[in-house]
Amino acid sequence: MSEPQSSFIAKRKPLLAPAEYVEGILKGNRTVLSRAITLVESHRAEHQAIAEEVVGACLKHSGKSIRIGITGVPGVGKSTFIEAFGLSLIEAGRRVAVLAIDPTSEKSRGSILGDKTRMEKLSTHERAFIRPSPSSGSLGGTAPKTREAMLLCEAAGYDAVIIETVGVGQSEIAVHSMTDFFLLLMLAGAGDELQGIKRGIMEMADLIAINKADGANLTKAKLAQQEYQQALHLFPPNANGWVPKVLTCSALTGDGILEVRDLIFDFEKKMLENGWIERKRQTQAAYWLRQTLEYELLSRFYNSEQIKARLQELESAVRKGDLSPFRAAKELLKTFYSQSLASDE
Repeated sequence: MSEPQSSFIAKRKPLLAPAEYVEGILKGNRTVLSRAITLVESHRAEHQAIAEEVVGACLKHSGKSIRIGITGVPGVGKSTFIEAFGLSLIEAGRRVAVLAIDPTSEKSRGSILGDKTRMEKLSTHERAFIRPSPSSGSLGGTAPKTREAMLLCEAAGYDAVIIETVGVGQSEIAVHSMTDFFLLLMLAGAGDELQGIKRGIMEMADLIAINKADGANLTKAKLAQQEYQQALHLFPPNANGWVPKVLTCSALTGDGILEVRDLIFDFEKKMLENGWIERKRQTQAAYWLRQTLEYELLSRFYNSEQIKARLQELESAVRKGDLSPFRAAKELLKTFYSQSLASDE
């Protein structure tokens, strides 16, 4: 397997000292910010050591943004919407960071959609920062280091951070666990509007925006708006007191984009006043502690040379039916535990 693209990129330029990365980030230097995120995404030990120090130093400068998660069905026009929405945020005086999580190419291990090329106006704006990141095959559809990248963007002065997901499987759960506001983009006229929409996803949504509500599709969009709004009434009220809304918009014409933006501003104002955002972020931080712990344990387990050798041996026995999967798993854990004890002595 080829080395991850993030590690390859990090080799191109000499590494800076941690303090230099921090200084550049706090000054809003986009080049330094991008290089720091590359280190965060890298799997190399020396890069991770620097990244941890940089993230730690930037942590106290983060948190001053509205964190917005955006997901939606394939073909809904997420990139077009995010560009129009991001530009509207900039018009309101915000600095916008977009972390667009692309599917990972199995050959290059790099992102393959290239969101930056699909957001030409936003990507060239001096008050915007767009970072396409490979999902690295993670089930959640978000890059494993997305949360750390978000913190660095906030430290660099971006007060609106948008996280766009691949929109597959568990991506909505992962994004919801690191954002303040969850926006679900939908299409009208794509069949039964409520078919295939997981109840859990709709329950997480703070706003459902029906995109491409223009031309001949406008009537269908208005009908879908009514159907979604009725469906939301069936869900229990949110603990934070927010009542989810359904709006129609067109990223192509710009219709409804300002309404989406202002609704999110209203949400931000109310949730800051009642202290809900602070409480939610505390809960999220504890969640990500556990998630990171699980990620690190699995990483160390599978990267162990002893485990690699033993795994092939036991997997062969399991395939032949000579050993049960449960017994094999216990043997592997026993090997890993013994190795860990030995390394501590």
